[in-house]
Amino acid sequence: MFKTGIILALIVAFSCQNTADQQHAVSLQNVLADCVTDATLTPEQISKVRTKIRADQKSASLDSIFRRKFKLERFNGNVLIAQQGVVLYRNSFGYAQMEHKDTLRSESKFQLASLSKTFTAVAVLKLYEEGKLKLDDSIQKFIPQFPYSGIQIKSLLSHRSGLPNYAYVLTDSVRKRNPYPCNDDIVRWYCAVKPKLYNTPNRNFSYSNTNYALLATIVEKVSGQKFEDYLRQSIFKPLGMKDTWLVTSHNDSLNLYRTTGYQYNRKLAKDNFDDVVGDKGVYSTMDDILRWYAGLNGGCILRPETMKEAFTPRSFERHGIKNYGYGFRMHVNEATREPKYVYHTGWWKGYNTLMWFSPKNKFVIIILSNRYNRSIYQIKPILEVLEGKSKVEEGIEEEMF
Repeated sequence: MFKTGIILALIVAFSCQNTADQQHAVSLQNVLADCVTDATLTPEQISKVRTKIRADQKSASLDSIFRRKFKLERFNGNVLIAQQGVVLYRNSFGYAQMEHKDTLRSESKFQLASLSKTFTAVAVLKLYEEGKLKLDDSIQKFIPQFPYSGIQIKSLLSHRSGLPNYAYVLTDSVRKRNPYPCNDDIVRWYCAVKPKLYNTPNRNFSYSNTNYALLATIVEKVSGQKFEDYLRQSIFKPLGMKDTWLVTSHNDSLNLYRTTGYQYNRKLAKDNFDDVVGDKGVYSTMDDILRWYAGLNGGCILRPETMKEAFTPRSFERHGIKNYGYGFRMHVNEATREPKYVYHTGWWKGYNTLMWFSPKNKFVIIILSNRYNRSIYQIKPILEVLEGKSKVEEGIEEEMF
């Protein structure tokens, strides 16, 4: 059952948008219809919320910020920002395919890069809720031939395994034999070569894509399904995420409105590691990420107590406000160690992505870009619009990663 704040997150009302967008907004009022049993808000209630949060003023300020990003910082992508169920800003800038001048639209699909890790983590936690695995289980329970002992599922989820990043340690000879490895190939390589661990398991935080590639493999072994099938049936479909899919899918219809990644106006060819998933590989739209946000916070996929585990900081070896839980980054209050913001970024072959939300103030910032541009992570001006300048800490962007 959804709480009032979550019900609000499912009511989508647009300001400063054209009629077509307003009609699209009506269709989004049925977001998560499969798991919502409460009545939605009336137009009068929505109007009160908009007045309370000063939606019109915020929308105008956000429009100014993003038009500046587009004009002066060469931002190319889609953006959606919502608070308490009201979509404050939703717009597209630039091209999906630059060489063809194919304009971005709301349905444009972006490679989420490491933002994909949030789906992998939730898939694992869903299997945990179902009693099909334990967070204390070792990798070797599911991959007996794996050469490292003492690495638990929870260590993979929180980047505390000590495993080196496959993208950095895979040798040239291996790449030449198999230029486009899949997850099983990565596992076989680790078993054969046994690269040295970066550090002792669970000693400290060390971000590594290998952790989430292994988690995707474990999901397959536990569920008996392909990773993409498990995500679709257990997450995408229940949340109504009809425009979200995995790069390994062979359904050509899913390529409709698919974007291409660019760096410095150069189209990027397929990368050696594009077919490795779990750490990346999910394609989605800004509207589907709104559904993801609402589903995470509404108890549609995982129980609230499990989501609290995901949003619990797991690393305090270093002083600072940034931390990592199970598949989610966060900024924490150093006194209480409670998360002030929960988020994840993505950066892969021209794509930069961000989902950032406030559990307290119930806003979400979704930015998807297909042309390399670090300015999308410069969100302090956006936070100042949503929370007020006096409430936004200095150095917020330096602590992004």
